[in-house]
Amino acid sequence: MKLSQDRLNEFQENGYLVIPDLFSAEEIAEIRSAMDRVFEQDDPANIREKKSGSVRTAMGLHLRDALFAKLVRHPRLIEPAQQIAGDELYVQQVKINVKVAFEGEQWQWHQDFSTHHHDDGVPEPLALNLHIFLDDVTQFNGPLYFFRGSQRFGSVATRHDTETTSYALWVVEQDKVREIAEGCELVAATGKAGTALIFGDCLVHGSPPNMSPWNRAIFSLIVNPVANAYTQVTRKDHHHHRDLTPIEPLADDCLAAQPAA
Repeated sequence: MKLSQDRLNEFQENGYLVIPDLFSAEEIAEIRSAMDRVFEQDDPANIREKKSGSVRTAMGLHLRDALFAKLVRHPRLIEPAQQIAGDELYVQQVKINVKVAFEGEQWQWHQDFSTHHHDDGVPEPLALNLHIFLDDVTQFNGPLYFFRGSQRFGSVATRHDTETTSYALWVVEQDKVREIAEGCELVAATGKAGTALIFGDCLVHGSPPNMSPWNRAIFSLIVNPVANAYTQVTRKDHHHHRDLTPIEPLADDCLAAQPAA
């Protein structure tokens, strides 16, 4: 799958792209079945909410289930990423972020690059986050909020928040968020299950708690140019994978259930 020049220009202007209906209902069902399998595992890469104990983030998925090993090579994700960030990309992180109904916690205002740079020594903000909505994401069940065009501010001052939620995060200070808000529109990324979302490393984003009665699960693949790889190893592999083998896209039907022998 290739992005048009208009869509590439939109990404450069806004810092993100929403692509509706990129994955079919049948493909989403296969992904959700794999999600259920990994959530059942007693694995330290399943990070749980402070209050409820439900899975907040499940990481290292492509090393834990064969379907995710295919999904991280899916051409509908990788080919657009290669158009934006270059052909030589490696799998940096693979996870599902969940906000369970009524109890899903917030994600504070942040830029992904802050964590990649401070914790992993990634030199430049060139990584891309490739999302797939596994549930319908609405204004009510904890969608991602973006400051449209905020990537133009570059890497901004942050602090390491280890207290607010169960996942330590490099966050953007409130006074900087107010400054960004003066020049950038705040938008919510919503869409039906199967919608894809691409955004860059310096886009300022966060998400509110989920008070609704509907779950919100999102698959996330972060890819990074091999030439921009990590320079320090301080976190476990499921936070930042060490295999720098360039991703080779599979066939478009790679998620299709295989017939029984």
